[in-house]
Amino acid sequence: MTDLKEYLNAINQTKENLMEDPYYEKKYPAWVVNHALYSHSDMIFLVNEMNVNNHLDNKLQFDFLLNSSRPRKRFAPWLKTSKVNNLDLVKEYFGYSDQKAQEALTILTDEDLEHIRTKLNKGGNAR
Repeated sequence: MTDLKEYLNAINQTKENLMEDPYYEKKYPAWVVNHALYSHSDMIFLVNEMNVNNHLDNKLQFDFLLNSSRPRKRFAPWLKTSKVNNLDLVKEYFGYSDQKAQEALTILTDEDLEHIRTKLNKGGNAR
């Protein structure tokens, strides 16, 4: 089974050409590898070039990243969007999108949010 770590270790450290095996070429997750590498400042332009040329074969994309980057340890946590408290509450009450609900949360007070919470309370037994 191929693992994302194998591709990232080959690009970042070992410089081992995994694409000699057709199985690795078939299973190469180009978007996921690009997403994992873009948080490193020395890889931004290389990853952007692969995003622009996403029509290229998996082997070509892997070879470009493998041969264009210098070997070094690159470890960073996966960047995730943060969960905003009461976002779903405001979205449901006003029918807003994520962005509009975040803007509304900046001006709503705690009393406003409590009022919204009571209006949206559907009742029932909490088990």
